[in-house]
Amino acid sequence: MTVTATPRRGPAATVAVAVELVARGFAAVPHLAARSVRDRGELTEHLDRLAGAGVRDVFVVGGDAREPAGDLPDGLALLRAMEDLGRRPPRVGVPSYPDGHHHIGDDVLWADLRVKQFHADYTVTQLCFDADLVRGFAGEARARGIDLPVVAGVPGVVDAARLLRLSVRIGVADAARFARSHRATARSLLRPGRHTPDDLVRGLAAGAGDLAGLHLFTFNQIEPTVRWLSQARRTAA
Repeated sequence: MTVTATPRRGPAATVAVAVELVARGFAAVPHLAARSVRDRGELTEHLDRLAGAGVRDVFVVGGDAREPAGDLPDGLALLRAMEDLGRRPPRVGVPSYPDGHHHIGDDVLWADLRVKQFHADYTVTQLCFDADLVRGFAGEARARGIDLPVVAGVPGVVDAARLLRLSVRIGVADAARFARSHRATARSLLRPGRHTPDDLVRGLAAGAGDLAGLHLFTFNQIEPTVRWLSQARRTAA
């Protein structure tokens, strides 16, 4: 179960939730946002607390803070700092962007991921509604010499209107480009009710040779996604 990071709450809150989840028997994966960490001393405290609680997997992101809180301006800097401190967790994940990033060019994203592969164990794709795009991204990563396992980030069972708002807000795409390139999905998200991942998962499964698995984004609407996952597993069995 992943625990995301926000500039408003800060990394300490993310760490605290992850520690509590582990105490309740979950395998927690906290997001560590580089731009929200003040310095290596603070990073050491967070990593030591996570290790002491039994957290074995962290997900390193740059973060959404407008300005860095300290001397770690991006995810790569935090990855290197963990190693320099001798406190790298057993597993480390990093994000990737099949649909691009609203502030970073594709050439920079590819160059960044190529370097990060030497400091990480897997990558999870940013929220994307296009199975062909995700599969194509995984194949292109291999062609570019990037060997990280690619886990497809998929929206779970989420209120459709809420998912559409979140998709635009977190930069999946600007509203006009999203509507043009994802017409069927945009129409479904404009209808009342809940979005389900069935169509997207089927599309990914149709050619999933370069994909290592799925990551379900629940946006805190956990119960309906858990029910969907349980049903999907029973059907597959």
